[in-house]
Amino acid sequence: MKKNVSLCKNYEFQRAYTKGKSFVGPIVVTYVRKNRLGITQVGITTSKKIGNAVMRNRSRRVIREAFRQLSPRIAPGYDLVFVARGKTPFCKSTRVREQLQKQLFEAGVLQSEQV
Repeated sequence: MKKNVSLCKNYEFQRAYTKGKSFVGPIVVTYVRKNRLGITQVGITTSKKIGNAVMRNRSRRVIREAFRQLSPRIAPGYDLVFVARGKTPFCKSTRVREQLQKQLFEAGVLQSEQV
């Protein structure tokens, strides 16, 4: 199983925002940027617009679970930043997964399912 590394530094997020390509949906916004490391780096952000700490944490948990289910199919060598939107804390992880799958496929990051 491939290891996913977290984006932690502010400049890493800023680089994804400015140089990456964005894919906007009603539940989540995805920023994708190719890196030269050969590993997938993932960051999840939620702003205070989402709600209180409980709602922000739920949003992060739901996005993290949706990504975990898709991670075996993600091509290595990308920086991915997921930004929660207002609807995110009220959605189930399966709905978020469908949205992420659509956005990542559109970005060309998602590989086809192995049979």
